[in-house]
Amino acid sequence: MSLTDQLTDRQAEVFEFIRKLINTRGYGPTVREIGEHFEISSPNGVMCHLRALEKKGLLMRVRQKDRAIARAINLAPEIVAEDKGLPYVGTVAAGATTLAFETPDRIDLGDFFIPSARKNLFVLKVKGDSMVDAQIADGDYVVIKKQKTAQSGQIVIAQTDEDESTLKYWYPESNRIRLQPANKSMSPIYVKNATVLGVLVGVVRNLN
Repeated sequence: MSLTDQLTDRQAEVFEFIRKLINTRGYGPTVREIGEHFEISSPNGVMCHLRALEKKGLLMRVRQKDRAIARAINLAPEIVAEDKGLPYVGTVAAGATTLAFETPDRIDLGDFFIPSARKNLFVLKVKGDSMVDAQIADGDYVVIKKQKTAQSGQIVIAQTDEDESTLKYWYPESNRIRLQPANKSMSPIYVKNATVLGVLVGVVRNLN
C-alpha cells in the first residue's frame, strides 16, 4: 500500500501542493502560503495537516539553526526517491520477454525528466541488437510512456498473444501487425494480434 493511500482527501491535497512546490521551485511552502492556498484562516489548522502528514511518514520538518526561521518542510526520503526515479520493470529484448510491472525497483535518471513529465513513464534495459540502426544498443536503457495506442512507424513495446514483449517499430497492416527490427540483418516479426504497452520517448546510452 502506498503511503498516500492512508490520507484524507484534504491531507492528500495539502501534500500534493507541498510536493509540487518542492519539485518545481526547490523548497516547500510556508505555513502562510498553505493557509492562503487552501483558504485556511488559522495557522493551527495548517499545522494540524502538517503534523498528520509528518506522522504518516510523508513529510519531515527539520528545525533550522536560526530560531527565527520556521521548521523547514521537506519530503520524506521515500517520497524523494519516488519523485527522482522511474519504475524499472526489467529487461526488454530487442527479442522477446515478459515484463514485471509490479516490481518496486526504480532507476534514477536525474534531471532527464521533470517531475510533472514522469507520470506514466517506465524504464527498460535493452538486451540484444535488433534496434541498433535506431541507435538503441544492447545494454542501453529506454524510457517508455505507457499508452495503448501508437501511430504506424513509432517504436513501441508490443506484447504478443504469447504474453511476450518486444521493442520494435509498429506497423499495423491489413490483416496482421508487422513488428519491424532496426537491423538490416534481421527479418520482421509478423503477428495476428499484438498490444501496445507503451511508446518510446527516450534512450539513455550505456557507456560501460
